[in-house]
Amino acid sequence: MATLSSIVTALVALIHVYILVLEMFLWDKPAGLRAFGLTLDAARASKVLAANQGLYNGFLAAGLIWGLSLGAEGGPVKVFFLLCVLIAGVYGAATASKKILYVQALPAALGLVLLALA
Repeated sequence: MATLSSIVTALVALIHVYILVLEMFLWDKPAGLRAFGLTLDAARASKVLAANQGLYNGFLAAGLIWGLSLGAEGGPVKVFFLLCVLIAGVYGAATASKKILYVQALPAALGLVLLALA
């Protein structure tokens, strides 16, 4: 179960690296526009805000990678960052898009469950 927990935690980290790239570098490019359903004008107007969000997603990914790098000792670090992702995902689903619940919150919740069972 520990291996599965680490795999899911790594996937959550990779999701957040991908979100970082979308928000910081591709926000006003075709991939970013498609991912977030934005017009080019809306993307240009919110580009700085999106880059800030992307940076925060990068910190979440870094924390999860840090927890994974600690091996068995990294449990508390992984729990903290998975909880941060879960809370951010629930908030995002409630305020921005229901899709965030499935892309962000549910994988984090699964990671927490697997970590608790490990």
